[in-house]
Amino acid sequence: MSTAATLTGVGVGPGDPELLTVKAVRVLREADLVFVPVMADRVEPTGTGGPTPPGADAGRAEATVRSYVAADRLRRLPFALDDRGGVTARRTGAWDDAARAVVEAIDTGARSLAFATIGDPNVYSTFGYLAQGVRALRPEVRVATVPGVTAMQELAARSGTPLCEGREPLTLLPATAGPALFADALAGPGTVVVYKGWRRHPELLAELRRQGRLAGAVLGRGLGLPGERISPVDDTGHDLPYLSTLLVPARREHRGGKL
Repeated sequence: MSTAATLTGVGVGPGDPELLTVKAVRVLREADLVFVPVMADRVEPTGTGGPTPPGADAGRAEATVRSYVAADRLRRLPFALDDRGGVTARRTGAWDDAARAVVEAIDTGARSLAFATIGDPNVYSTFGYLAQGVRALRPEVRVATVPGVTAMQELAARSGTPLCEGREPLTLLPATAGPALFADALAGPGTVVVYKGWRRHPELLAELRRQGRLAGAVLGRGLGLPGERISPVDDTGHDLPYLSTLLVPARREHRGGKL
């Protein structure tokens, strides 16, 4: 029997513990250790020597996972999640430290390791950077992923807004990609979803107005969390959380018009 360790990125959805898949719950419960990302500089890393204590510094993934995993199997990995400078020394240092923490757990006997990430591990997730770092240190480690419900799916469901119909394309982009990509996507025939629009919301709003796409647009804040808000897009609420989601549905004139 192979003794190689497996690192699995598990999508835990946007925040509601009920949105985890059956497979995600099983993988989390069967793992020797479950790592969760937290904001660097806000909590001391626990390494692999002890359980993660509950507290106000818990991130969204950790808060979700605690519904299924005991605290003594959770380990926090600090990442520079708020770094907007690209591939900075702070960011790469956090990636490297996290990879070393996972490898330390493997070297001390853990064989099934999970990393809980909000949404899906293959959609704008920190997991890919962690997996690259672990593979660089231990190429024999197997890497797998378990898909999760994304924020755009949750917002579509909660607002009653179909994401795409017939021949419509669906464009997903982060607001950090810049206004030009957003403008180009809006000019197309399909639905546009924007993540991380918090500080760029005024310019996103201006472009929606310019292209006549404001009607039907929906904004989600804190999806799946206490105090969440789902509302039409307007001039209010510019003080958005980092993980806000903007959904702009395709123009639809009649049922089946895009078939």
